[in-house]
Order: sequence, then C-alpha cells, then structure tokens
Amino acid sequence: MKKKQAALIFIFATVLIDIIGIGLIIPILPKLFEEVAGLNSSESSFIGGALIATYGVMQFFFAPILGGLSDKYGRRPLLLIALFGLGIDYLIIVFAPTLEWFFVARVIAGICGSSITVANAYIADISEPENKAKNFGMIGAAFGLGFIVGPVIGGFLGEIGTRIPFMIAAALAFLNMIYGFFVIPESLAREDRREFSWKRANPFGTFKQILNYKKIIGLLVSMFFIYVAANATHTNWSYFTSEKFGWSPQDIGLSLSFVGIMVAIVQGGLVGPIVKKIGEMKAIYTGFIFNAFGLFMMGLVPYGWMVYLVIVPYAFGGLAGPSLQSIMTSEVPKNSQGELQGGIASIMTLTAIVGPLLMTGVFRYYTNPENEVYFPGAPFMVGTAIAILSIFIARRSLIKIKG
Repeated sequence: MKKKQAALIFIFATVLIDIIGIGLIIPILPKLFEEVAGLNSSESSFIGGALIATYGVMQFFFAPILGGLSDKYGRRPLLLIALFGLGIDYLIIVFAPTLEWFFVARVIAGICGSSITVANAYIADISEPENKAKNFGMIGAAFGLGFIVGPVIGGFLGEIGTRIPFMIAAALAFLNMIYGFFVIPESLAREDRREFSWKRANPFGTFKQILNYKKIIGLLVSMFFIYVAANATHTNWSYFTSEKFGWSPQDIGLSLSFVGIMVAIVQGGLVGPIVKKIGEMKAIYTGFIFNAFGLFMMGLVPYGWMVYLVIVPYAFGGLAGPSLQSIMTSEVPKNSQGELQGGIASIMTLTAIVGPLLMTGVFRYYTNPENEVYFPGAPFMVGTAIAILSIFIARRSLIKIKG
C-alpha cells in the first residue's frame, strides 16, 4: 500500500510539472506571435491551432507506439523519454527566430510523446477496481493545480519577456526527468508484459485491436466528440479573451488559474465522493451536461468578470472523464492497458488535429474585420452542439455495459 501511494504521488508530481510547463506559456502566445510575425488575435489563433494540430498529427502516429512499447519494456523508460522530448521542444522555442521553428518544436514534441499516455497506464497498473475513478481523478487534479500555478507565473513573466516562460518550462521538464530517473519505480510486472507488435503499435492497428472490446466503442467515439468540443476553450482561450475583453497576459493567466482551482476542487476533491454516491454512469451523464451548459454560457457571456461565474459549472464537466476511464479500463485485460491508453491518446490527438483547426477556423472567420458578422463566441456554440451529440452516443454504450 505504501509503495502504491508513493507511486501515485510521483505520477501526480510528473503530470503536475508537465502542466505547469504548459500553463506557463499559454497566456503569452498572442503577444509572442505578434512580436515574431506581427499577427493580430484573429491570425494568431489560427497559427496557434495549426501548431496544436501539428503536434496532434505526430501524436496520432506515435502515441500507440509509446503505449505498445510501455507494455513491453515498462512504463518508467517511456516516461523519461517523453519528459526529455518536452524539454527539447521548449528549448527550441526559446531560440526560435521565426514561426517555422515553432512547428519544428511541435514535431519533435509530438514524436517524443506525452507522458500523460504512460501515466494513465501506470495508474491502471497500480489501481484496484474500486479506486480507479478516484486515482484517474488525481490526474485531473494535477491538471487543475498545474493551471493554478503555471498561468499566473507565465502571465507575470510574459510581461518581462515572452521567451522567459519557455525557459522555465524547459527547466521543469528536465528536472522532472532527472527526478524520475532516480525515484520512479516500475509499475508493470514482467509477467504482465507482452511482445511489441508493429501491427498493433500504430493508430490503425491499435483501433482495430480496441474494436474487439465492442462495449467501449461508443464511449471512445463519445470521448472523441467531447474533446473536440473542449477545443472551443483549450485552443481559443487566450485569443478569445484578448479579442473580446482586451485582457493582458496577466489577466489571461489569472483566469486560467481560476480554471485550475475549480478543476482541482472537482477532480481532486469531489470526483471520488460523487462517484461513490451516484455511480460512474450517472457521473458521466452529469459531467457531460455541465460541459455542454458551460460551453453554451461561455459563448454568450458579455463581460469579462462573468467568465469566472461560467467557469464554475463548466469545471463540473470534469466528472465525466475519470469515470469514462474507469469503465473502459475495467473492460480491457491488464496486459493491454498501455495499448488502450495509446488508443485513447490517439483519439485525443485526432481531436487535437480536428478540434484546433475547426475551432480556431470558426474564431478566425467570426472575428475577421472583413466579415459582416462579428461573434467571438461562435466556437463555443459549435462546441455546445458537439457536446450534446456526445451524450447520446455515450448513452448507447453505457446501456450495453450496464446490461
């Protein structure tokens, strides 16, 4: 039990430091793109979306390989490789003279992979069935806490220099890699490992293998749509708030920190008790409904201070994710958890290709001065419709699993 608690703390710290690094840079992207290429908010959002899509393309092909390799060699070495790639990504951006170098950095980051994929498999390895939703909620809590600390620091440092947050992010990634090298235990026992297969270790092979678990197909499709919808917020936040409310990097950083506080409260403190009280399936429905409501209200909010009011119900959308993860991992054998997480990561990276291009494209269109209709909140309306669709798709699978 003590070893499992220590492992959970390490994974929590790994994800936390990763997200702090990401949170550091978000508030200053509009200002950075303006400095490097003279772009306005409308143009910057599209470039930002293209960068995320580039990362998504790389992850789509390499995340299943990462998951498959972790099923053969264990989680520990893959976590360390992912952290190293993240550090290199940030260093390139520190010295990037043109926008083209930003894309080079994103390619490298996407190939090296994200530690979140293996971290989720690590959680699945060491969690008892009754604690899976709670432990996956810790990952969400790490996201929340990372977005409390990261954006505030990034917002203030961005006022001093737009490259400074990237320097800090690189240092955090490398320090976390060194810490992991000396501390992290392996979670996957040798008897639970499987041979690596190229047929299974590609997005199409992984999807084909996961399709054998027919009960969770609808949940995977639902997850795809809910993450596409989330890109209305994830990829547009800095550009939306600076365009509509004239927020500075500090304002953006503070708002993201409040998002982090709410996510930490919901996923770190409320997911476990709520799931225990109402069950995983009802938690999924509740989370989806709050998600759709929050997106809808965010699109209509007229004043900047009201954004904080809308963030509260939107954060309760986080009830769905840990319960979805818990149900799906319960339907898959232990020696295929890495493969499942690789498949989920591929789905998420597909959304990181489709979602940013869709949502930043909508934002760019409805904030273009040449167009007659000006509506910066349009991506949130698109996200609302997609989120509602995901509810009905998930319902069909949940009925089969319950039966």
